[in-house]
This record gives sequence, C-alpha cells and structure tokens, in this order.
Amino acid sequence: MIAQKIISSLISINSIKINLKNPFIWASGWKSPIYCDNRISLSYPKIRDDITAQLVNKIKSTFDKIDAIAGVATAGIPQASLVAKELNLPLVYVRSTAKKHGMKNMIEGELKINSNVLVIEDLISTGGSSLKAIDAIKLRKCNILGLACIFNYSFEISKTNFKSNNIKVVNLCNYYDLIEFVKTNKIISPKEIDFLKSWRKNPDKWIN
Repeated sequence: MIAQKIISSLISINSIKINLKNPFIWASGWKSPIYCDNRISLSYPKIRDDITAQLVNKIKSTFDKIDAIAGVATAGIPQASLVAKELNLPLVYVRSTAKKHGMKNMIEGELKINSNVLVIEDLISTGGSSLKAIDAIKLRKCNILGLACIFNYSFEISKTNFKSNNIKVVNLCNYYDLIEFVKTNKIISPKEIDFLKSWRKNPDKWIN
C-alpha cells in the first residue's frame, strides 16, 4: 500500500518523530507527541523521487485541466517545484505575508487570471496556512482545483475548514495510516497507540 510505504520511508529517515514524554511545540502553541518534517525527505533522492512520483500519480488521477501549480511557503515550495517539473506546468509560490519592499508581492511568479490552480503543501494540520494561500490566489481571480499534500493530520478542524471553503484535499498518507503502521510494526505499545488516537481528537487541549 502506497500510504504505508510513504510512512515507512518518512520514519526511516526520522522525518516523522514520536515522543510521548517530551512533546513538540508547534508554531500554533499546541503540544504534540508527533512532529512531521517532510523537508528531510528532500535530502534523500530515492525517497524524494518516490514522493514526487506518488504525488504526480495522485494528482493526475484526481484533477483535470490544471493550468498552474502553487506551493505554500516555505515547506510546500520544493514539493510544488518537483511536481510542476514532472507535470510540465507553470509554478508560483505563496508567501505567508506580502513582501514589505519591491513589488510587495504575496504571490511570486506569473499567475494568469482565470487559471485553474492546484495548491501543494508538505503537510496539513489545521489548514490555516493553506487557506490563507488559497485566499491570496482567489484574489488574483483564479480558480482553486484543490490541495495536495504528503501528510495530513486529519484533524476535524481542518476537515471543517476545507469543507466550508469547498476545497478538495488529497494526501499520500495521513494520521490513521501512521497509527496503523506503528501498530503493525509494534513501534510503540498498545497503550501509547490508544493515547495517540485520543490526542488527535483534541490536540489543542492536550497538556503534558
């Protein structure tokens, strides 16, 4: 199964880290027993190429008539670049905030009006940064086909956010796939697996 293969690869290079005793603190302030850094995969050509190939396959089977690929800064930019090259499509990227000098762009690259744009992220947690980028693209009078990413935490808040904005989301693997992998390979105990399942339901309320 593709999802399990991707999870295995990410764990093998320590791209996905699990630590229930010393939680990671996200930019949002949430404490998490899991940290996923897909940027590490860029340093491993075989894994990087496999992720790109699987993203391209997923995109081809899900979306039609793509005019441009948009990467979300910063971790989504290299993934978007690799995908755009394989699909031979124009590439732009969206900053988290507009530049304070020069042209004061938030979107870098040429994005034509009415373009059908596919957005690329490395991962999805709450979906906040993705939706901010999507709003910026919409202001350019472009159409959002959807969003593709490597890993999705599958939080209810992100599902609600994307559904309310009518955004189709596809991913190579998600939190459920991670749980299945660590369970099957006995990486952590059954009790710890139960904890990870419960954490995902209310991640913003977890206090270690």
